[in-house]
Amino acid sequence: MKILVAEDDQLTRRGLIEVLEAEGYETVEAADGAEALALFDETEPDVVCLDIMMPEVDGYEVCRRLRARPSEVPVIFISAKSEEIDKVVGLELGADDFLTKPFGIKEVVARIRAVTRRWMATRRTTEGSSDDEVFRVADLEVAPDELRARRGDEVVDLSLREIKILRLFHDHAGKALDRNTIFNACWGVDYLPSSRTLDQTISQLRKRIELDPSSPRIITTVHGVGYRYQPDPTTSKPVVLTRFRREG
Repeated sequence: MKILVAEDDQLTRRGLIEVLEAEGYETVEAADGAEALALFDETEPDVVCLDIMMPEVDGYEVCRRLRARPSEVPVIFISAKSEEIDKVVGLELGADDFLTKPFGIKEVVARIRAVTRRWMATRRTTEGSSDDEVFRVADLEVAPDELRARRGDEVVDLSLREIKILRLFHDHAGKALDRNTIFNACWGVDYLPSSRTLDQTISQLRKRIELDPSSPRIITTVHGVGYRYQPDPTTSKPVVLTRFRREG
């Protein structure tokens, strides 16, 4: 999933990109509105994050031109303009959400995940993508288009990258996957591998999906190689393809 980030402040732009890429999104960056419009046509992003006060063409005008096209790509305004009228104008122009600076990482992630869920649900309806089908990992039912997993009544929120990791282990159940295999599948072949990055990601994922993260049963370490998911026949029953109740 690709996100176009249009923001003239370099520090804010790079900060947003780091957060989004950590979540597993591909990013494209623009420093002004004119560049954003050109990159939109060139790269065909799935979501657009727009600052309002940009040189060349402001965010409002970028949104207006995008909505004049036969495209329903989600647009999120990210701006220092915090007056209610600014939000009203943005939403009336067709934006899907409005974030006010300064913002926290958790807020950005939550808003992006909400837009992602809507985007993936739309894709499932229009394209019937098999990538969105529910699958089981141990006692977890994972719903990619919800960015969530369920264990009984417990709902676990997941990032796009964590979904990719769980799908990879599901598709290669019982096999020890080396670090390069995991990086290539879940980060991309152009990503510069870092054992620390992978280990931290797996550690954070374990905290959410393992009953006892200090003694993992789902994603286990294979010393000198990487990681393995070994299905437990007592929990790996067939999945009933149902959808989770929408929560945002």
